Amino acid sequence: MKKNKFKMPHTFVILFFLICILTLLTHIIPAGNFERTVDEATGLVTMDADSFKTANEQSPVGLLGMFFAIQSGFVSSASIIFLVFFAYFCVYTITKTGSFHSAINLLLKKLSGKEALVIPIFFTIFALAGSVYGEWDTIFGLIPIFIGFSIAIGYDAIVGLAISGMAVAFGFASATTNPFTIGIAQSYGDLPLFSGLGLRSIVFVVFVSFGILWTMRYAKAIKADPSKSIVKGIDFKGFEFEIKEDMKFTGKQKLTMILLLVTIAGIVYGTLNFDWYIDEMAGIFLFSGVVISIIWKMHPNEIVQNLLDCSSEILVGAFVVGISRTVLVILQEGNIIDTIIYYMYLPFKGLSSLVLAEGMLIFQNIMNFFIPSGSGQASAVMPIMMPLADLGGLNRQIATLAYQFGDGYSNLLWPTGGIAIMCTIAKIPLDKWYKFFLPLFGIMFAMEVIFIAIAVFMNYGPF
Repeated sequence: MKKNKFKMPHTFVILFFLICILTLLTHIIPAGNFERTVDEATGLVTMDADSFKTANEQSPVGLLGMFFAIQSGFVSSASIIFLVFFAYFCVYTITKTGSFHSAINLLLKKLSGKEALVIPIFFTIFALAGSVYGEWDTIFGLIPIFIGFSIAIGYDAIVGLAISGMAVAFGFASATTNPFTIGIAQSYGDLPLFSGLGLRSIVFVVFVSFGILWTMRYAKAIKADPSKSIVKGIDFKGFEFEIKEDMKFTGKQKLTMILLLVTIAGIVYGTLNFDWYIDEMAGIFLFSGVVISIIWKMHPNEIVQNLLDCSSEILVGAFVVGISRTVLVILQEGNIIDTIIYYMYLPFKGLSSLVLAEGMLIFQNIMNFFIPSGSGQASAVMPIMMPLADLGGLNRQIATLAYQFGDGYSNLLWPTGGIAIMCTIAKIPLDKWYKFFLPLFGIMFAMEVIFIAIAVFMNYGPF
């Protein structure tokens, strides 16, 4: 008798199951509240750890109320959802113009005979894209190109995936100004947007440098002895790549890439100097996408179609944000969020803030298995993590850092994350990928623990 293989439920299924459980818990967990005060020095709303009291009456959420909460979740997270749509529209439009591909092709031709430089150059480029403006889904279309090129210059598919998909994931996890992770997470803590940039920049340099060295070490070994390739024997003929000598990097394509850089720089400058936030960021991405479309003389109908097409591609991520926000809505309507925070805090009461911070890191890594969306996880978890940090005397910036680490690097580990999609595109079996990545992940996790400790000892903040 043929046994049915276990199939991982869709993220929506996992989140809906979580919503059902939380709805049930509003009938079981006592309602309660902390007293909240406003810190005059920082303007932050904080909770008094000793002020928790259970409420006189429960506020249970009913069956219909649960579905009403889903609607409320989408409405309350609308600004984040449209940021996802409009940011992806900008990048999608640039991809449609061929500017990305032409720029890559030109760089590859320039590096002819200097193949070893391919790894640090592309790893850094894609890591910066993930770190600065949240590049993620659009890398999927470029993975076959880099696998083909890596094979052509004597490496293998693992190297191709490492310098494209893994590099973006490293940057995404070592985020500096990523609006989909840092921006959203900090919004739940009332933190200045992209504050704490100094330490995160150091984190980016350290982790990305280590990723480059790890990949170069493997690439050098298989270059010298192809039999050491983890994916030897697998047919990758479909990825055969040829550098196109006749592919031009036109003036219009150069202008397009410059506009992308200006867009990113403008968003960073505006958030740091003009208090721009999610709405302004979304507007700038939309404006940039439209301007680039006009430069390429796209018909208005084509511009609209590009917006619709890219929105359909990123729809899953946007929906995860809305459904994840439902978690917060139910916790608030059931008046049990403070109770949950209180009982999460009790095991850490009296313990050092370092223990709390490291506990948050472990929790976030585990949560990323269930909610692999960066923005979705921020929406679902940070409303609890930020007050928990307050109770434990931990700066909210450290809670953000723990979330950033936990959400990011395990995307390359958990089969519910992006690595499953990347390996499918690359035709690399997951077990082969794990053989390359698991030792690296172990080292990376130890580095995460160290950086969290550094953040605690330096009182990373100031909030």
